[in-house]
Order: sequence, then C-alpha cells, then structure tokens
Amino acid sequence: MARFLFIHGSCHGAWCWRDLLPLLQEEGHEARAIDLPAHGQDVTPAAEVTLDLYADAILAAIDAPAILVGHSAAGYPITLAAERAPAKIAQLIYLCAYVPAPGRSMIDLRRIGPRQPLAGVFRRDPSGLTYSVDTVLAGEAFYHDCTEEILCYSLPRLCPEPIAPQSTPLPPLTHWGDIPKHYILCENDQTIAPEYQAAMTADWPDADISRLPSGHSPFFSAPEMLARRLSYIASEESRMR
Repeated sequence: MARFLFIHGSCHGAWCWRDLLPLLQEEGHEARAIDLPAHGQDVTPAAEVTLDLYADAILAAIDAPAILVGHSAAGYPITLAAERAPAKIAQLIYLCAYVPAPGRSMIDLRRIGPRQPLAGVFRRDPSGLTYSVDTVLAGEAFYHDCTEEILCYSLPRLCPEPIAPQSTPLPPLTHWGDIPKHYILCENDQTIAPEYQAAMTADWPDADISRLPSGHSPFFSAPEMLARRLSYIASEESRMR
C-alpha cells in the first residue's frame, strides 16, 4: 500500500483533507496531512514564512519515501521539496495545482493565466505580508459544488496567506524531471481555469494526466472519487517499479 502526504493550498490547512484521509486509510494506505507554516494550527508569524520554509516543513514530515500530493498553490512547495530531496519522494501528484516554472513565481503564473477567476476574491493586508479572501466570493470559487455543511466548516477556517512564498521564483530544477509525476485536472474548477491546467501540462504524457468532473476542492465535493483515483495512481506507480 502507498504512503501519502497531503499539502494544502492557499489559505487552507491540514483540515481540508478531513473527508479524504479516512477513505485512503480504510484501503490500507498511510495518509497524512500537515499544516504549512502560518496555516491551520501552525503559529509561525507570517513575516517569517518563506517558500524555503514550506519546503523544509514538508521534508521534515517525511521519514520514508512518500507520494507527495499538492493542491493548488502547493504545486510550488512540493516541487521545491522534491528538488531538494528527491530520494524522499516516491511520486508527485499535482491536484489542480500550479505546475512549476523555474524563474517564475506562483503569482507570476496566476497572472499570466488565460482568465482570472479569482479577480476580486483576494484582499491584501495593509501590512503587505498577507492576503485574505472574501468569504462570500471564496465560497463560489473554492466550493461551488460542495454542500452547505462544507461551506460552514471551511469558510471560517480560511486563514491569511503569506505573500512572500508565492512571490518567490523557483530556482533551476535539476532533479525534479526525474521524479514520477501525475496531474489531476479538475474539469469544473472555478479557481484555476481547467484550460490553464491543461496548458500547464501540455507537454506531459497522456498517461500522467487524469481528469475529475469536479470543482477546485474534490477532497470535499468528491472524496470517494478522488480516493479511488489516488489509489489507482499509486498502484500504477507500484507496478511500474
């Protein structure tokens, strides 16, 4: 069975994997999630948070080779973690995530997208250290296909997002290309346009891309479907080895 480590996206925390982890564990997988610095239960001050610190936190949570799953903005920190310690990573799975572009930051990638579904959703803090989301607009962007219970659970838990990690360009990647990767494209995503997800993976082999008929948060809207897909991806990787 597989060993999964899940990394959340902007303004979220380990709490967002609530419904998915038990499903994978019931199948015999090891499935864990962590809070990145300054998210969830982690109390690191936003002023101290960097992309390097995100990668350090991810690697500190891995004591044996794991399948690293990054959602949305987590595409960047999982990439940097894998580049730094490829022996710790059995596979990278990008869940409707930004695909790394060396020399560009995640914010750069968001700005050059073909359209901007998140226009007006973000509110920059006067300090310039973080941004927050308008919870009314975020409900439609992040959870448009989720239940009312999910909205009541999630929206109060959204936290300010440190800007520095997302404005930091990735360094050159020398090891990342050798690590097995898979992309899960969410076809009804209202946060990262599905056509942009397709464009970011245009040079990936077809076998390394799969699709889910879901919005941006399939861990809430379709956890059973996502668990089955992750189990399948993990088993395919096992057979290849």
